Amino acid sequence: VNAAASHIAEQDDVHNGSVFHPATVVFSAALATAQALGASGKQLLAASVAGYEVGIRVGEFLGRSHYKVFHTTGTAGTLAAAAAVGNLLGLDARQMQHAFGSAGTQAAGLWEFLRTAADSKQLHTAHAASAGLLSAWLARDGFTGAAEILEGPQGMAVGMSSEADGTRLTDGLGTRWATAETSFKWHASCRHTHPAADALLSVMQTQRLSAADLGRVVTHVHQGAIDVLGPVVNPVTVHQSKFSMGTVLALAAAHGHAGLTEFDRDALAASTQALARRVEMVLDDEVDAAYPRRWIGKVTVETTDGRRFSGRVDEPKGDPGNTLSREEIDAKALRLAAYGGAEASATQAALARVWGLATATRVGALLEPA
Repeated sequence: VNAAASHIAEQDDVHNGSVFHPATVVFSAALATAQALGASGKQLLAASVAGYEVGIRVGEFLGRSHYKVFHTTGTAGTLAAAAAVGNLLGLDARQMQHAFGSAGTQAAGLWEFLRTAADSKQLHTAHAASAGLLSAWLARDGFTGAAEILEGPQGMAVGMSSEADGTRLTDGLGTRWATAETSFKWHASCRHTHPAADALLSVMQTQRLSAADLGRVVTHVHQGAIDVLGPVVNPVTVHQSKFSMGTVLALAAAHGHAGLTEFDRDALAASTQALARRVEMVLDDEVDAAYPRRWIGKVTVETTDGRRFSGRVDEPKGDPGNTLSREEIDAKALRLAAYGGAEASATQAALARVWGLATATRVGALLEPA
């Protein structure tokens, strides 16, 4: 439930290089296990880092060709969840290998759902967290899995990628902490839309433009954005509209931010979709060459009176070099909780518990009364 719920609003974190959302699959599985075991906050945090590091590296290993068809959070996320839970269970190297084997054989998640506005994306994360958790517990009890699930002749690399790079699995292991490379989402939409949205907002602010001034917007994007967002031409649900470049830019232009409220209220409105139809994506060689390590935003704006402007953002809001402050993270958490119907006081208490996890002797229910 937590894995599905934390992915549905398109507000969870993302690691650029692996194009992977770690938190939704790692924390849901690790938290449940930590609570069941009576683990400490430090143990939960250490296990979560293990899950992040494994999932990110598996995503990088599988590469861009994998992401073109597969939702990496559903595939690499299964091994990430297994790593986090396995760490909490104290699995040794051989047991962890078995956990990865069982997790990898269950790894799944295809992008086809976007074409018909299906609900599958949340199923991907729920399944990944559940299957990873199950795989680790089974390994603890002696259940065996494939020994070479990643690189074997009938493993994930062969079946799910045309460019798998084994060096990515151990890149800087022990010195490079990929967890710290994770981005926080600002807009409540697919991360592929954020660079262009921020670039558009930069142009509008600099040139003092309003949404009514926008005649045409060309977004210069990487191939990954075209692969994921391209099929969404006429969104029919709010969730599907979060994968529409035009809808996201139209909302950002009208409101300065494409947030939860803006999507629910205006995503499918006639005025929003009229502007959305004036947005197009074109492949940009520079942006594509930088992806997925860097997600550059570039737009060309033509106004209704014939003026033409270009905008660029090298680090979208939320990226490590342009990250959210603690105050902005707290505010985002409060917005999400309110959106889900939680009382502000309960959320504030949960935030205090989360920020204090490192000193917690036992992990309990984060939303229980103080």
